[in-house]
Amino acid sequence: MKFSIDGQVVLLRAPEGPLAAYIKRFAGSLSEQGYAPDSIHRQVFIGACFSRWLKHRGVALRSITSEHPPRYLRYRARRARPSQGDAAALSHLLTFLRGEGAIPAEKVAARRFTPVERCTEAYELYLREVRGLAKATIVNYVPFVCRFLKDHFGDGTVTLSNLCASDVTRFVQRQASHLHRKRAKLLTSALRSFLQYARYRGKTKLDLAAAVPTVANWSMSSIPRAIPADQVRQLLASIDRRTPAGCRDYAILLLLARLGLRSGEVASLELDNIDWNAGQLSVRGKSGQRSELPLSAEVGEAIATYLRRGRPKSASRRVFLRVKAPIRGFRGASGIGSVVHHRLQRAGIDAPTHGAHQFRHGLATQMLRQGASLDEIGEVLGHHNPQTTTIYTKVDLDALRTLALPWPGGVR
Repeated sequence: MKFSIDGQVVLLRAPEGPLAAYIKRFAGSLSEQGYAPDSIHRQVFIGACFSRWLKHRGVALRSITSEHPPRYLRYRARRARPSQGDAAALSHLLTFLRGEGAIPAEKVAARRFTPVERCTEAYELYLREVRGLAKATIVNYVPFVCRFLKDHFGDGTVTLSNLCASDVTRFVQRQASHLHRKRAKLLTSALRSFLQYARYRGKTKLDLAAAVPTVANWSMSSIPRAIPADQVRQLLASIDRRTPAGCRDYAILLLLARLGLRSGEVASLELDNIDWNAGQLSVRGKSGQRSELPLSAEVGEAIATYLRRGRPKSASRRVFLRVKAPIRGFRGASGIGSVVHHRLQRAGIDAPTHGAHQFRHGLATQMLRQGASLDEIGEVLGHHNPQTTTIYTKVDLDALRTLALPWPGGVR
């Protein structure tokens, strides 16, 4: 007898085995996550076959572990052509069952950390809990510190009191020669931070942070790579806003181009951050501080259109969600970067870069050429250090040409 679920998923016979009672709820969970009917049908079918296999082998519900799905898939491969999504389907099923409390969570054997890992873990905790640094800063600092400790202590005991200035200098000299200048500067910043932490904890008596060499830095040595205004217009015009993905991507690109938001700020934007009555957007910047930005009619209309016509139904409070299942917010800035890269490729635009930051540079450049002061630009971009904004004084080449004196004797 055929077995249907919500009039969509149909099996040739009713489910049997230890998972039979959970198959219908599993299908409902997949539907809530935005999976297409065909995908739900396939995943439920594989789940039902898996349950029948468990029954024939006498495996009880509470005895199911992560070892059973690969064993079943090997069994199935001998009898039917494997499907690419079968392993993922069983993974989704086990995750659902654990969430329901039907099967116990996997017991992960505690891994023994090396002395270097324990030391860097304590430093990471200090950066997060005591210093309150941004996650991006911690992610950048910790690997450099781990590499430094591994280089000096190997797998042995970490005795920071044995470090001397020459150990620090030699490490930086060896590493910096293989790194881009910006990465080298990040390395030295991480080491200074760690050595200051070591002294703060009483692990070293010497001020070894002062021994970290300085990487040569020429102020404003590079010009920001800004996307031109005409390319922004071309990109926005290329998007088909009749589709859900088009509605979403158009609103995302407007936030980047008109408000100069960072990709991480767009990814983490939540529904509660929009004050429609006041026409404001609340954004949490790199330092964790919130700033209020005016929500222009153009940007507000694009977001509202997406929320009405393009945003999938979801309990998530994130403004922008994935188009494909599982429906959820972007995990980070890389998701917004992928949207930018994809849209530039589809529009056939040869932009300065493939990333999202070029829109931020483009906005600052346009503001400068329209007569905005550096303070005004810095306020819009959320710069806490005025020196950060001065880089844009190098980009207005047209204005600088009007100040150039004629060459004595004329052009030859």
